[in-house]
Amino acid sequence: MSVEIPDKLFFKIGEVASITGVKPHVLRYWESEFGAFSPSKSRSQQRQYQKKDIELVLQLKDLLYNQGFTIAGARKALRASKGSAPKTEQKSDREHLLEIRTELRNLRKRLDD
Repeated sequence: MSVEIPDKLFFKIGEVASITGVKPHVLRYWESEFGAFSPSKSRSQQRQYQKKDIELVLQLKDLLYNQGFTIAGARKALRASKGSAPKTEQKSDREHLLEIRTELRNLRKRLDD
């Protein structure tokens, strides 16, 4: 299930509830239970969620509602996923070294010119 998140900097709690299908009181409860997200507050003390917060809410919703995790289990799953990046983003040491070597060769070539 893919959700379209509008392209803007901040979202009010009602907007987040509408986008994610999670009621505002549940969002406030999740803030207290999961240290992973804590929206900033405006001068008028309204919560200001960012896109990353909405993505986290969607992840929590999936863990709790679809996969049947408990709050404690979802907390552990979030901690575990934080430590490991998706496979597409991970590079081996060899790949990093090859990139560095290429960059150094390009730099040397520019200096020699």
